[in-house]
Amino acid sequence: MKETLSKQWLANIRHRIIKLSAPKPSSWPLRASVTTKLPHGFPFPAKLSVSGVNDSLRNAWTGWRTFLVPGDRPFFPPELIMQIKAIACELPHQSDQPLSRYSGQDLVREVTRRGLVASISGRTIWRWLDADAIRPWQHRSWIFPRDPNFQTKAERVLDLYQGVWDHQALSPNDYVISADEKTSIQARLRLHPTVPPQPHQVMRVEFEYERGGALAYLAAWDVRRAKVFGRCESTTGIEPFGRLVKQVMEQEPYRSAPRVFWIVDNGSSHRGAAAVQRLQGAYPNLILVHLPVHASWLNQVEIYFSVIQRKVLTPNDFPSLQAVADRLLAFQQSYELIAKPFEWRFTRTDLHDLMKRLSDRTSAAIAA
Repeated sequence: MKETLSKQWLANIRHRIIKLSAPKPSSWPLRASVTTKLPHGFPFPAKLSVSGVNDSLRNAWTGWRTFLVPGDRPFFPPELIMQIKAIACELPHQSDQPLSRYSGQDLVREVTRRGLVASISGRTIWRWLDADAIRPWQHRSWIFPRDPNFQTKAERVLDLYQGVWDHQALSPNDYVISADEKTSIQARLRLHPTVPPQPHQVMRVEFEYERGGALAYLAAWDVRRAKVFGRCESTTGIEPFGRLVKQVMEQEPYRSAPRVFWIVDNGSSHRGAAAVQRLQGAYPNLILVHLPVHASWLNQVEIYFSVIQRKVLTPNDFPSLQAVADRLLAFQQSYELIAKPFEWRFTRTDLHDLMKRLSDRTSAAIAA
């Protein structure tokens, strides 16, 4: 039997060399990969799929895997690749799997359990998914827009980032401020000193610590000038936020500017019509612009807060709460020396595309 298979392999090799070396018309389709023919009269045992349909085609795929020329990559039909990608796009619980998400090996087990292939490597599946940027083992959290005026409110903010208000260009003397609070910044007093980086050794930070208290960092980012104002407070609230507004609005050029737009979220420190009356009553040239509910990602000051988190607060290793405040304010001053306006690329057009996708997804979910 081995001798017979060996002769067939040699014959197939000669056949392929002759065929592949011959000139090909441009209309011939490219071959996905090189395969061999099965031995003449090879029997396929009857087998039913999970759904009860005859599985002769899947058995054929098994046969192709079994009689490959040594060193050749196995051939998988496009239909199979599509089916496996479809499984990767399913939620595991839809197939009664006790999983929250698939890993590569989970997919290997699932496709073999369903009888799609006799065997397959995780790397092969990964290569197919990578081609379509499908990552079933990854996830991210998000909040579905639930503000009834989400698009209208978001468009006003995006227009300000583009230098527009009520369809009119802002003047050079108008200013746009993005403001928020970073709450509950702890001072973690490590029980052993941090060891600086050494050759072949990263910085080492003691796991155990004592709590040294917490503070809030309030910041206002000038979107057009790349200037930042900040202060540390023991807590957030109407009065601490009022002190931040005063810190900005009582100095030039904001004090005498025709308009100073303040972009804020819906936190209790600056929520609703009461905040508008309070702040615009104190500063007639201030215009308070509220983001949609759960849309802090549209607030540019959050980008600055992410810089603070990476460069100042991680790892959290401080001898006291005052040291946290000192480092935050010192970083604020040094950051201004190199800061440039953020390259904000999310526009009205992107927002409209996002809202359409969400609408289509909601309609599909309702129809299902």
